[in-house]
Amino acid sequence: MKRRVLLVSPPESYRIQPYVRAAHSLGLEINLASQGEWAVSSPYSAGIDVPLHDHEAALAVLVELATNQPFDAVIGTDDSTLELAAKLAEQTGLQQNLPSAVRIARRKDLSRNCLQQAGVQVPEFTVIKVTANNPVDPPCFGFPCVVKPLALSGSRGVIRADSRTSLQQGLQRSLRIISEEYDIYEKSHLLIEQFIAGREFAIEGMLSDGYLDVLAMFDKPDPLDGPYFEETFYISPARITENERKLVVETVQKSCAAYGLVTGPVHAECRLNERGAWLIELAARTIGGLCSRLLSFGTGYSLEELVLANAIGLDLPKQVNCGAAGVLMLPIKQEGVLRRVEGVMKAEKIPYIDDIEISLREGYKVYPLPEGASYLGFVFSTAPDADTVEDALRDAERQINPVIAPFWPVLDGKKEASADKIAAG
Repeated sequence: MKRRVLLVSPPESYRIQPYVRAAHSLGLEINLASQGEWAVSSPYSAGIDVPLHDHEAALAVLVELATNQPFDAVIGTDDSTLELAAKLAEQTGLQQNLPSAVRIARRKDLSRNCLQQAGVQVPEFTVIKVTANNPVDPPCFGFPCVVKPLALSGSRGVIRADSRTSLQQGLQRSLRIISEEYDIYEKSHLLIEQFIAGREFAIEGMLSDGYLDVLAMFDKPDPLDGPYFEETFYISPARITENERKLVVETVQKSCAAYGLVTGPVHAECRLNERGAWLIELAARTIGGLCSRLLSFGTGYSLEELVLANAIGLDLPKQVNCGAAGVLMLPIKQEGVLRRVEGVMKAEKIPYIDDIEISLREGYKVYPLPEGASYLGFVFSTAPDADTVEDALRDAERQINPVIAPFWPVLDGKKEASADKIAAG
């Protein structure tokens, strides 16, 4: 009899199909709990429609379902569904992180307080309530500082400020970005924290009984100094000394323990400077975008296969690959309507470029950070060493040219036409 897994996911998540494929490859039955008039489903999965933002109502449906047909594991795919999945696991006796631990990992204000109390080195910070045009005093730790939404990911709404004026502008801009959040507190409060200079590294890991197994460590060769913090290159193995690596891993392990995370995937970001390692972010989920494909090079399995195996207690034989791998997340540099992407075929012919995937279709309106929530696409490379990977990705970046036309709103007499998609031509 197949083991059953419940995937709790927003309907627009790009993570759904990778998880469905991973479940199929491992011989698992998978159900998808999502939201919409039509439940998300596929030839290998069944869909369940639940109100994702009403946890009480969603739990009532899912607990009854699990009582009649028990699940072996429940997994939340994205920040917005992790807490609901943890609550369901708690009520049905499945192995999962406690909802309180997941909530701490999702909320930057709660995590900063938690880490500070645990003695983990984090930036100085303050949380403020923001209203339109309300003047705010400079933080006691001075400038430069960084404005951050409490619960958004992907650097949305994250803005560096170097003066009182730029702080006020950044707060108002970030406030507009969070205005559509569901949680009343999260849509009216922002975090201001000390800017930490230094090299930045990303860690992808898996927790089992509280122990952190590092699946990959990536370095980010482009400096992330602001004013917006758009990630571009992830390259593994990270070009870092063994002592530096140990320091970063110890910081992430200590942070997981402080949150109370004991199982499942974690994605962390740390900065290194002369004062040591600083925990910048730690999420109880997998890496974002299509970057998870890099894990197949280092482990022989997709990241989703590793997450599912961890959730049901399945040991997968480890595979070790030599060489290096990397991804370029193609940034969106201006607002407008995407007309076409030039140079892709030339970039594909560059040595050590494995694949290029353009994620956005022509005719869609695109936004750069800090408002933007997506990348133009992804470029993947494998090579004998990390330097060669970076050179190949930079060569590809020089070839790829997105053509973005200005966006001119069309009025119907009462309201602006939909800005999400504009017909090309």
